[in-house]
Amino acid sequence: MKLKPIKQKKLFEEISDQIKELILKGEFKPGDKLPSERDLARIFSVSRPPVREAINALTAMGFLEKRHGEGTIVKSIVSVKMGDPFSDLILHSKEKVVELIEVRKGIESWTSFYAALRRTEEEVVQFDEIMKSMEDSFEAGKTSEEEDSRLHITIAKATNNVIWLHMMHTIFDVMQEFLNLIWQKVYSDTEDRAILLKQHRGIVDAIINSKSQDAYERMFEHLSFAEEKTLAFLSRNAVHELLP
Repeated sequence: MKLKPIKQKKLFEEISDQIKELILKGEFKPGDKLPSERDLARIFSVSRPPVREAINALTAMGFLEKRHGEGTIVKSIVSVKMGDPFSDLILHSKEKVVELIEVRKGIESWTSFYAALRRTEEEVVQFDEIMKSMEDSFEAGKTSEEEDSRLHITIAKATNNVIWLHMMHTIFDVMQEFLNLIWQKVYSDTEDRAILLKQHRGIVDAIINSKSQDAYERMFEHLSFAEEKTLAFLSRNAVHELLP
């Protein structure tokens, strides 16, 4: 037997290990803001320099992101590996755009199913807030692509499944500009946006009322509609007119 000496960890490594474990467990979720250095130092009962070193280490590893004016944000751990290559793959051709929608249909129909089984009362409040914002945007004649992204991420969060949540964040982080363009060009008239609003309301109502099969079917119907509209647009336009 070959036994190796035990190496004593540095203080910042112990701090970074704890934060990383919380990220991997889903207690710190993608998009969550990390407590400030001052607060973390108080929680860990240490001075601020090792906390700062831990944050820098986790940022270098891709677990965290420092945003000016916002603080330190938890990143999607899936996008650490997929990132730009994933974006390049999706934005390569019309076919890949459609394939992305197919993937979303598979993932998000099931996220809606499990969200209906596991959603919390706090998430019910969030769903109501998002729908109110969507309805206000519609009444004002505005698009609601930001609320759309927030709704789909909140559904993933409600599954209490860390892997699904990180995967959805990756899709929306990498494809945000692309998804916004879909809203602006594919759903160009009031009738289409009215259909989307009705579909979103159906998904949310099913989740809030814990009707898992209904939630699955409403999401599948919604993304099938998105697929149909995107295909129709791409049949009439060159791919570069949709892609950034």
